Amino acid sequence: FAAILADGSVVAWGNPYMGGECFISGVKDQLKNVLQIQATDGAFAAILADGSVVAWGNPYMGGECFISGVKDQLKNVLQIQATDGAFAAIL
Repeated sequence: FAAILADGSVVAWGNPYMGGECFISGVKDQLKNVLQIQATDGAFAAILADGSVVAWGNPYMGGECFISGVKDQLKNVLQIQATDGAFAAIL
């Protein structure tokens, strides 16, 4: 599970291999001014106020390892949609 706090930061809990606290620690410093979070069955993606995207969790379900290939394209993101194992961004 993940929640956006009043200050725009994120707290996550649950299975550490599916986006819980162990995986969020690698991106926690980037999770500021979060507007929206979407989840697959094992990862989370957050839209930040500047329109960029931060993802964490199981790399085979949309976590950070796979976002690196498209990270440069994820600017001015308006919305994220999730399936059970992937994310799509509306620019």
